[in-house]
Amino acid sequence: QVQLVESGGGLVQAGGSLRLSCAASGRTFSGYAAAWFRQAPGKEREFVTSISQTGSNTYYADSVKGRFAISRDNAKNSVYLEMDSLKPEDTAVYYCAAALVYGISSAQGYAYWGQGTQVTVSS
Repeated sequence: QVQLVESGGGLVQAGGSLRLSCAASGRTFSGYAAAWFRQAPGKEREFVTSISQTGSNTYYADSVKGRFAISRDNAKNSVYLEMDSLKPEDTAVYYCAAALVYGISSAQGYAYWGQGTQVTVSS
């Protein structure tokens, strides 16, 4: 079992930045690929970005490419999401997720989830 806890969400103006953190506990986190998803009100949960177990590979949704950056620190059992140039359409609850296999962009592929952290971008 892997337990995930997100933090760092909040209210920010358009064009601003936020850094989300995801702290993992339980099994060795370095054995898991990690991802960030988001869900806006009335919409399905959507893939944002993922990172491989070692951090050497990353993948981004087109909507955030060039603005968001995922990273991880396995020594701290943590994954991060740096969000720059935020837009109102980035407003959502952001979730951290973990899976044994890297390269999955479907939420169904992730067995472990955090509780989510709210990000609100005002125009």
